[in-house]
Amino acid sequence: MSIELIPGRCEGHGVCEAIAPEVFRVDDDGMVQLVPGGDHEDATALAAARSCPVAALRATS
Repeated sequence: MSIELIPGRCEGHGVCEAIAPEVFRVDDDGMVQLVPGGDHEDATALAAARSCPVAALRATS
């Protein structure tokens, strides 16, 4: 599994960052970014991606 960002959908809620800050970061423009070197396949990261209130993140296989 990996995590994919869906362009234009993020609203900067920061739920993913709150759950897995080692994988997600909301930038100064309010858009989520994947942290380089973060474990994007970790169960916590996948749960954080699924928790996005606007489905801006997708877990893919």
